[in-house]
Amino acid sequence: MNEDKMNVRPVPLSNPDLVKEDALAVAEVLRGDRLSIGPVLEQFEAAIAKQACRKYGIGVNSGTSGLHLCVKALGISEGDEVITPSFSFVATTNCLLFERAKPVFVDIDHTYNIDPAQVEAAITPRTKAILPVEVFGNTAHFDEYERIAQKHNLIMIEDCCEALGGRLGQRHAGSFGAAGVFAFYPNKQITTGEGGVIVTDSEEIRDLCKSMRNQGRDTVAWLSHARLGYNYRLSEINAMLGLRQMNRLDEILDKRRRAAGLYNQALADIQGIHLPPMTQPDNASWFVYVIRLGDDFERSHRDAVMKELQRNGVGCNPYFVPIHTQPYVTELLGPGEGMLPMTEKVSARTLALPFFGNITEEQVDRVSSVLRDALANCRR
Repeated sequence: MNEDKMNVRPVPLSNPDLVKEDALAVAEVLRGDRLSIGPVLEQFEAAIAKQACRKYGIGVNSGTSGLHLCVKALGISEGDEVITPSFSFVATTNCLLFERAKPVFVDIDHTYNIDPAQVEAAITPRTKAILPVEVFGNTAHFDEYERIAQKHNLIMIEDCCEALGGRLGQRHAGSFGAAGVFAFYPNKQITTGEGGVIVTDSEEIRDLCKSMRNQGRDTVAWLSHARLGYNYRLSEINAMLGLRQMNRLDEILDKRRRAAGLYNQALADIQGIHLPPMTQPDNASWFVYVIRLGDDFERSHRDAVMKELQRNGVGCNPYFVPIHTQPYVTELLGPGEGMLPMTEKVSARTLALPFFGNITEEQVDRVSSVLRDALANCRR
């Protein structure tokens, strides 16, 4: 590495879009007398519900917690089969395993979302639900999953943790199925540090999730506990950070779409890579920017490209490692290598590039340059 490269500032994989006013608003909460289950949380829940065109929002401490509460509230339990992707973050499967339900993995198609035809083919008498994911913020097929669920009298839970602000036509992410769950980890479109919100039109789901997030507490009496619950509460501090960011969600989403546009332009002439397969790029919420190496590359080439990017101070990560190949999943469900050819083919060649709303054109050009060199080295 030459001296010029050593002096270049690293490009992080992600970076939250925070402003001074966010910190001031959080400080104001700290000066108050309510730090949990207060009015700010209610405002944040209402803002997320409105964005998703839902009646109710229930704030929780993570997207994983939100998915778990949905599974419990909807009565999914031991022996029930739930159709879901392996090409996802492990929380999608963990929320089922917590309740001893059986994940039934189906393959993805060119959108990186699960193939609707394979979803329908996987339905058995034991199938109780479909739990699809808007992978990387792509809303493709969600109307089809909902149609399949209705046709077969199945529950549908929308894992929209990566899709805040996205749309499929006129339908908003979070508006499909019985309930949806958003997440606000620091690499998401908006962040609460840690946190999530369940959205639904069902009073029953709302009331059960509100109770279970707070140790199963009765909604009427303070220390009366009606059921088994958890401490999945979201603090007023986290909620204020999220509420402040929701006030400028359109601006944040526009920045991320601009960043995706910069990458699409910078990488358009690089042979041997596939750009993100967003079905409706202008409606997508762009959680991450993931490229895929061509079929003539192997996993080892992808890994070598990542090492070269990292060596030059460019953040990157594989997205995703298939859930059905994770050691604890194979121990529970049996070895699955080879069962999902498209998932395994894609996951062996995908990598996330640095992506955040305030990324500069110069940073994108630098990432593009290092990527070109790394791919050229692989071909030698």
